[in-house]
Amino acid sequence: MTPLIEVAGIGKSYGSVHALREVSTVVNAGEVTCVLGDNGAGKSTLIKILAGVHQHDTGELRVGGEPVRFSSPRDALDHGIATVYQDLAVVPLMSVWRNFFLGSEPTIGFGPLRLLDRGRGRRVTKQALAELGIDLRDVEQPVGTLSGGERQCVAIARAVHFGAKVLILDEPTAALGVKQAGIVLRHVAQARDRGLGVVLITHNPHHAYPVGDRFLLLNRGAPLGTYEKSEIDLGELTRQMAGGAELAALEHELRSVET
Repeated sequence: MTPLIEVAGIGKSYGSVHALREVSTVVNAGEVTCVLGDNGAGKSTLIKILAGVHQHDTGELRVGGEPVRFSSPRDALDHGIATVYQDLAVVPLMSVWRNFFLGSEPTIGFGPLRLLDRGRGRRVTKQALAELGIDLRDVEQPVGTLSGGERQCVAIARAVHFGAKVLILDEPTAALGVKQAGIVLRHVAQARDRGLGVVLITHNPHHAYPVGDRFLLLNRGAPLGTYEKSEIDLGELTRQMAGGAELAALEHELRSVET
């Protein structure tokens, strides 16, 4: 099976700063690839390359088996890669359905006489949300009145509706409570089950492990390792995320000082 996305030895530098070095992983249809790491690990740089915001300096990015170098986010979107950033890029005072279609509003009429097709917009939005199990009472309500989890779910449904093959989610659960995070992760699993390839960026292994099929761990721009789910359990994933070796060395050092 040809991966939807494959990165092979990707590197990115900003002057003398190496933001990414020799990073490799794959994103397959119907799977979730989790990218984990603390702040400064290189997660943001990687997704910006995948999303077309930046271009890589070294290595190769392949989409559907073909080498590509995106010139813009629109270029990435045309290749079926949709990115949902942490700030969501929504207009809080605008209705849910207007945010859903933002930039691609349905119209009726011809030429300069075209009008916004509000009825179709509301109907399609409600149906698209329902297909992902999201039941909103009123798609006319301002999107700013929704909870953080609900706004994330609307953004996921929008990407799925507009034909994304790969969905990149930037820290979708970072600012959410336990219940809201659970709702978002359920919709991540539903997107995966619909055959999308999902890239989940997170610093929380407890959120990544239940939905993840593959785990790429980054530290200061370099890969700590890539694991299939069968190769690592939650405890080991958490230990590596927490810098287990460094913590063990520190504990040993502290004991030496005490004695």
